[in-house]
Amino acid sequence: MSRAANIYRLGVKELWSLRRDPIMLVLIVFSFTVMIYVAATHMPDSLSRAPIAIVDEDDSPLSARIISAFYAPQFLPPMRVTLSEVDAGLDAGRYTFSLNIPPNFQRDALAGRAPAIQLNVDATRMSQAFSGSGHVQQIVLGEVNEFVRRYRANPVPPVELALRVRFNPALTQAWFGSVMELINMVTMLSIILAGAALIREREHGTIEHLLVMPVTPAEIMLGKIWSMGLVVLLVTAFSLHFVVQGALKVPIEGSVILFLALAALHLFVTTSMGIFMATLARSMPQFGLLMMLILLPMQMLSGGITPRESMPVFAQNVMQVAPTTHFVAAAQAILYRGAGLEVVWPQFLALVIIGALFFIAALAHFRNSISRMA
Repeated sequence: MSRAANIYRLGVKELWSLRRDPIMLVLIVFSFTVMIYVAATHMPDSLSRAPIAIVDEDDSPLSARIISAFYAPQFLPPMRVTLSEVDAGLDAGRYTFSLNIPPNFQRDALAGRAPAIQLNVDATRMSQAFSGSGHVQQIVLGEVNEFVRRYRANPVPPVELALRVRFNPALTQAWFGSVMELINMVTMLSIILAGAALIREREHGTIEHLLVMPVTPAEIMLGKIWSMGLVVLLVTAFSLHFVVQGALKVPIEGSVILFLALAALHLFVTTSMGIFMATLARSMPQFGLLMMLILLPMQMLSGGITPRESMPVFAQNVMQVAPTTHFVAAAQAILYRGAGLEVVWPQFLALVIIGALFFIAALAHFRNSISRMA
């Protein structure tokens, strides 16, 4: 009971220290509100207000028909330019697409000569260029085919494809971006808070006070783990309810309680990692550099950005020891697909094993650092 009381009081001390750190409080609130909202809405779900320039060297009814097919909200009103203005406009970034309709285009199309039409794309605007180039081609080919046939009709395909999009029927970007940003914030903030708590003790000289108190290194570590983990868990629940489900209207299919239990287990791992990294760094700038070297690969190769199956086999095997791999897989299964514990128990078990290993390693290194200070 005395050990539990020590761990509780040490954790409360960390909460009071965090309360007196306004910069860290602002970071927590900003990360779990503004950052999640921006990550969900910064990229449009489809092509939107793309600037396009058209060089009409044919000046025919067919070219006029093609020009009139580009309208809002996918495109801005087309800019009529000359051929000599195309390169300068693309270099200046005035438009993303440039369509060049050559002379005698209508005559050659009606004669079946398969005339060429040139589309220039500014690929530096990746989000618009990726989806917009195919959209422009579809518009041009559709207008040309209807003009040549002299009537509008939808040809009956020989095979009908029944398309069913599960879990996100409209392919809404905000549904994916908000949840994945929430998962990333849980990992990042827990490492920062746990590591900063230890470095703050060292910088303020209070770690020496702890050394003369009747507490063990394990109790000091557990006090920091439960307090910082509780803070991140509470703001995660708040953000999931008010930002993800409330402001962004993202439907959550699975159990929120099961997800929070998964997040609590993940927080045990990441806070242990944060303490271990803080024992290696001597200051907050060093800790920040070390965190970037570890956190960025963990998040990029966790499967949250691209499927793990598309990564090299070596990267897949190495990332099995990273907690983010199992956290992302289980969180997506619970929140997107409504999976229960009977589905995600392997990820829970993996986090327990990884957490125990990280805690043992962090505790051993923490003891060594304290003994050197003593």
